[in-house]
Amino acid sequence: MAESTSSHPPRNRPDATEAPQKRLPASSSETSSELTELKMRLHRSLRQYPDFPSPGILFEDIMPLFADALLHKSLLRALELQVTTCFGQHQTPDIVVGLDARGFLFGPSLALKFGAGFVPVRKQGKLPGPTETAAFEKEYGQDFFQIQRDGIKPGQRVLVVDDIIATGGSAAAAGSLVKKLGGSLLGYIFILELDFLKGRDKLDAPVHTLLSSQEKPDSKP
Repeated sequence: MAESTSSHPPRNRPDATEAPQKRLPASSSETSSELTELKMRLHRSLRQYPDFPSPGILFEDIMPLFADALLHKSLLRALELQVTTCFGQHQTPDIVVGLDARGFLFGPSLALKFGAGFVPVRKQGKLPGPTETAAFEKEYGQDFFQIQRDGIKPGQRVLVVDDIIATGGSAAAAGSLVKKLGGSLLGYIFILELDFLKGRDKLDAPVHTLLSSQEKPDSKP
């Protein structure tokens, strides 16, 4: 039998001219490494403004993550990896619920990553048609969130997203609306957390934050 040549490889070896096989899923270590690198890149891009909007507040500005196309793409990839890492490949959401208003910035794009629908939770009076309502406390009084009644079907897996978790009141209201409609609340994903406010203590489903939390500001004499 003739020896194999570069144009005629032996039968027990793959032909380099054949179409490549489907890419295997990344290992957990590869995923962890990629997610760590993305988080570092995103965190370096945040801007901080002291004493805004009032004295003693350190404002975290996430807008640079959307102003640059590559950072925006990195954010969505990091959120995608965070979801699959925390909830598993087979527990991805059917619906992503975004909180008014910054949850709208990335919620729809994240939903597309999982082939899921996006449903907004808005301030009272902003949504047409039949709605469900939930109240939550803010620093200056009570406020209300609403969701359209046909936004979530019973049994659908739902992920709630927002930019920052502070006191947790608005996120808790959104979670209660998901349950009112019969959705299965997977959990919550936030870009940042003000850890010292302990907002996650108000939430009755898993809470995950993408970037490191902000420490409690030093008290002024």
